Amino acid sequence: MKYFLLISMLLFNIAKASASDEINLSIIDLNSSNNSPITLSDFFGTKRVIIIFSNNSEDPNFTAQLNLLQRRKNNLNERDVVILTDTSPISKSNIRLKLRPQGFVFILIGKDGKIALRKSRPWSVREISRSIDKMPLRKQEIKLLAQPSD
Repeated sequence: MKYFLLISMLLFNIAKASASDEINLSIIDLNSSNNSPITLSDFFGTKRVIIIFSNNSEDPNFTAQLNLLQRRKNNLNERDVVILTDTSPISKSNIRLKLRPQGFVFILIGKDGKIALRKSRPWSVREISRSIDKMPLRKQEIKLLAQPSD
């Protein structure tokens, strides 16, 4: 599964070539990846991670959060975000055991591996983007993007 994830991320970066292309948001279901468990360290330095926990996939907060993220997915892609979901407390994924959520929880983890946000209600992409843009590493990325290329 790790190889699949790496290949998916490479293909995703190649596919970002044109603004008119359909943008795919990387959403990984932790409950379906038990054969090759995903860890948070798989993303350190390359991606910001949004983790959405819920006790089941029918939770109104869970579905509302996914809908909010899908509506403005290009904003998340610009900020190197990958989304992990876990809707099965019984499966006890490594990430669930580490973060110990209770019911619906939205967690944003920076590229440095530190938890930047932990919320018990859905968050809009606008709020998420503002939080990411305040992170020191994101500020550096913005400066690099603003520099004219020679």
